[in-house]
Amino acid sequence: MGRTITVNRTSAYATNAGIAMPKQPSAPAREHCADRTAPVVRDLRDRAGRSPHALLFGAGDLVVITGLPGSGKSTLMHRAVTGHRIDSQDTRDRWDARVPRRLPYALYRPLVRLAHYAGLRRALRTGEGIVVHDCGTQAWVRAWLAREARRRGGTLHLLLLDVHPETARQGQRERGRGVSRYAFSRHRRATDRLLRAVEKGELPAGCGSAVLLDRDAAGVLSRVGFTR
Repeated sequence: MGRTITVNRTSAYATNAGIAMPKQPSAPAREHCADRTAPVVRDLRDRAGRSPHALLFGAGDLVVITGLPGSGKSTLMHRAVTGHRIDSQDTRDRWDARVPRRLPYALYRPLVRLAHYAGLRRALRTGEGIVVHDCGTQAWVRAWLAREARRRGGTLHLLLLDVHPETARQGQRERGRGVSRYAFSRHRRATDRLLRAVEKGELPAGCGSAVLLDRDAAGVLSRVGFTR
């Protein structure tokens, strides 16, 4: 049986390895995690497939999966997430199936985004744990989720996929759908800034923990879910 890491409001630990992580005090969303005495950052990169097979979070927690376009966020969510998942790619696929093929995506993209955020809002109202796809360039989305997590007495967690840009580009080619060079550069700058900050223990405001994953670690994960 693969190793499991359980993450909740007070601690993160590997259940069969006895690795204790620091206790986390609650904090306002505006507080920078660098101001906390012991931010929880779990680096699962460069483990050659020997990383945990499951990540479990508190029942009312919120989890954001972020990374470059093509890094494998949707693939990980579809394969491993149990329970509620809100993936903007799912929303786009539903719209793509309904609109004429000749209609460029750019024309109905605002409607897709509106539908995605409306679906996220409905899911948040359930009070259950949710895993959310994040493109990484919309900081206001993480701020919204941090406020919601705090309101429900839970915690916002970050799963960051650290994938080489060319690997992400290849991932886009394999799925037959990509973003423009300009958009990819914008995503890359935002992801690089976030990665450098997390590596220093500086989490986004309102975020209680972060887990760093490379392609191998993401591939090993078979479950991302919530405790009861």
